Amino acid sequence: MTIRLPGSDGTLRAYEPRTAPLVVTPGTPFTSRTVFSAAHVVADPFADVSPDSPAAVDWDATLAFRRHLWSHGLGVAEAMDTAQRGMGLDWAGAAELIRRSAAEAKAVGGLIACGVGTDQLSATEVGYPYGLAEIRAAYEEQLAVVEESGAQAILMASRALAAVAKGPEDYLEVYGHLLRQASEPVVLHWLGPMFDPALEGYWGATDLDAATRTFLDVIAAHPDKVDGIKVSLLDAQREIDIRRRLPQGVRCYTGDDFNYPELIAGDERGFSHALLGIFDPLGPLAAQAVRVLDTGDVKGFRELLDPTVELSRHLFRTPTRFYKTGVVFLAWLAGHQSHFTMVGGQQSSRSLPHLAKAYELADGLGLFPDPKLAEERMRSLLSVYGVDR
Repeated sequence: MTIRLPGSDGTLRAYEPRTAPLVVTPGTPFTSRTVFSAAHVVADPFADVSPDSPAAVDWDATLAFRRHLWSHGLGVAEAMDTAQRGMGLDWAGAAELIRRSAAEAKAVGGLIACGVGTDQLSATEVGYPYGLAEIRAAYEEQLAVVEESGAQAILMASRALAAVAKGPEDYLEVYGHLLRQASEPVVLHWLGPMFDPALEGYWGATDLDAATRTFLDVIAAHPDKVDGIKVSLLDAQREIDIRRRLPQGVRCYTGDDFNYPELIAGDERGFSHALLGIFDPLGPLAAQAVRVLDTGDVKGFRELLDPTVELSRHLFRTPTRFYKTGVVFLAWLAGHQSHFTMVGGQQSSRSLPHLAKAYELADGLGLFPDPKLAEERMRSLLSVYGVDR
């Protein structure tokens, strides 16, 4: 039975939903790549909150989704951008999320790494009225929470540091201090301004070549304290160039949601591991592709993962920071949660035509375990917007 979907031109078109999902079963642990999915949070739809209230999280559904990812062998990158850090989830909520998820990971034997930032420092009308010492202290507070939970730390980019730093030397000082203090090797995260405009000019320069030099200087000064880097610049060649310049033993985790198949597959000079928001909706399929890659079958890996790029590029299209809306929408259609509500009211951040296209692309890939449920939920959303069944 066809369903009428709105296009970007405002007209309705017929679409024939898929009737069977792609069959994927959990398998053996990965051997060739370390793979994290940055995971979303599930809001409590019955909480009486406003968009600027502290997040009301459905903890049971949120943790159940992490168990879903772990069951397929994926690691969970917790309290990251995908979990709406700074876009609905504040530090208090993130700290609770870290503690709960780390305990759950320990209980099920799941791999977990958690975001460390400075989002307890909020901007005022005049910007960020802080000094480097206060930024270091904010990072230290969050690092302590992550380390006490038993999770690996991911040092995320800081809006406050981007606003306050006067040049590369301030980044070298802050990150050097944190790396010396970290008890275990961490992942450094370079998040580009397409994901967060407040991070323009990170590492002390708007010129990416200059910023890259500072980034690599931080790593070179403390290679024993850097497990790896996550690069989220949506620039495949720059990631490859950085990857080739890393010290021996420091891994590159791709955060490029536009070019991940080729970056994970790699070339004769190396490859990227993965820490990706798109692996939230792609979890089972991504896991199957990596297991194929584990056998040395690069062609089979690409045949599975390349067709997903169109969906990923759609979800992460400009303005990229709103990709979380599509991720949560697909989780609802897939039956991982009972509603399409987000913390901070972010379910309204993408248009109906955008969501309709996401449904069509995901359905075409067989991502929905129950295609009929996904179709019915899509129809229910369309009816809210006045589209007759």
